[in-house]
Amino acid sequence: MPHDPRPAALVAATAPTTWDVLVIGGGASGLGTAVEAASRGHRTLLLEGRDYAAGTSSRSTKLVHGGVRYLAQGNVSLVREALRERGLLRRNAPHLVRDLGFVVPAYDWWAGPYYGVGLKLYDLLAGRLNLGTSKYLGREAALERTPTLQTEGLKGGILYFDGQFDDARLAVTLLRTLEDHGGVALNHAPVTGLLTEGGRVVGARFHDAETGGEYEVRARAVVNATGVWVDEVRRMEDPQVRPMLSPSQGAHVVVDRRFLPGDSAIMIPRTDDGRVLFAVPWHDHVVIGTTDTPVPEASPEPRPLEEEIEFILNTAGRYMDPAPTRADVRSVYAGLRPLVKNEKTDGVGSTAALSRDHVIRVSPGGLITLTGGKWTTYRRMGEDTVDRAERLAGLPERLSVTPGLHLHGWSQEERPDHWKVYGSDAERVQALPGADRLLHPELPYTEAELRWGIRCEGARTVEDLLARRTRALLLNARASVEAAPRAAALLAEELGKDAAWAQEQVRRYREVAQGYVLAGPPVVSDRSAAAPSAG
Repeated sequence: MPHDPRPAALVAATAPTTWDVLVIGGGASGLGTAVEAASRGHRTLLLEGRDYAAGTSSRSTKLVHGGVRYLAQGNVSLVREALRERGLLRRNAPHLVRDLGFVVPAYDWWAGPYYGVGLKLYDLLAGRLNLGTSKYLGREAALERTPTLQTEGLKGGILYFDGQFDDARLAVTLLRTLEDHGGVALNHAPVTGLLTEGGRVVGARFHDAETGGEYEVRARAVVNATGVWVDEVRRMEDPQVRPMLSPSQGAHVVVDRRFLPGDSAIMIPRTDDGRVLFAVPWHDHVVIGTTDTPVPEASPEPRPLEEEIEFILNTAGRYMDPAPTRADVRSVYAGLRPLVKNEKTDGVGSTAALSRDHVIRVSPGGLITLTGGKWTTYRRMGEDTVDRAERLAGLPERLSVTPGLHLHGWSQEERPDHWKVYGSDAERVQALPGADRLLHPELPYTEAELRWGIRCEGARTVEDLLARRTRALLLNARASVEAAPRAAALLAEELGKDAAWAQEQVRRYREVAQGYVLAGPPVVSDRSAAAPSAG
């Protein structure tokens, strides 16, 4: 029997009413803003052109962090804010965020004291929301926590603590939280234009990608939270508007857990391009990244560049033994950062130096654009945006409740990793048909999880299911392609579609997934050419 929730959502979204807040964009900033607005009692609608977190918000380094690198840049205010938000998120979503120790390896005598001082300041800025106290580790203690560190020349290390999470699952949790507070959301519903009256933005037009229908919705406040696409929406109001963004690409590779079998992550504090590099345990795999590569324009499916992959593997190879090679990579992915241009240079220069602070701009017609920022500060971004929307649109000004708002599924119960992300919903998921059937022998997911994603979490395509409701695409791209036909069959069954529709879903998914499979000749590592250095 079909279990399609979308027709009811479409009816709710297109009801003849004026919303208090319309949010365009279903990534971290859009979902955070929508939850903020709905939890204050404002009637809230969110429209997403593809799927929730389909872009940058599902392609992060999987860290909830204050930003050690920003501290080195002297941006103390950003670090303090991010550390506070890290602590709040850890309290509000313990089923999604966990404490994680990071080892900064020291291969020079001065590295321990040098980085130790900075990380003590990191602890102090976190205050009572600190996750753990940083400390110096001797050589043996460092290897006990991270046994695959390159031993030659290792003096010891510094241990500090940050948070780790599943980005796309947090997005889905925010979607459910929005709905819990009476908000309405619709994905696969791209906005095609803005409604204006008397020079004021009063709503938007959108296209329903499934039915082909065209609709108009009205709102007292319209928020543009479309990430790297904010300039496109701004041009719907003013085709000549000056672009805000200098997008940057960050690439990652995913390898097996054997490359980092300990209970801690590795943080390399200074790489050849001036960034930090992380190796982070995640869903029984390891994510290694990232890069900071300027890109001329945004793409819905950014691909890691060959030089980015070489950089990640070569840098990791200097610090990890055994060194991961191309043959060990299970998946590669890249996300785009919506970095706000330096107005003095108009975006000329390195994107690594651009601020990660969020920015809110209001157009002459009242369109509120939110961009910049990062996952860790999503809640604060939403709070600031709704504060602005209340004043601009004459909405009742209400205090934010999100600093202490438990997100949907809140649970402190310990469960196996991939069940834990469902929180208090886990037992309901396990009660669905297929809870005892793995989708693929090399993936941890069951058929019941796909049914849950369709019935309760807004999944509409095989990509939605395998890339974001589960993380199959990122954990093992080839295995996810092999699982796609079964995923399509379940999707067709749940939505009442035919076999031809399912086959088309598989074709589309394979096309996307090819970009996550690493192929080609092996990279020649330069590990022997450069000794590890913490500086």
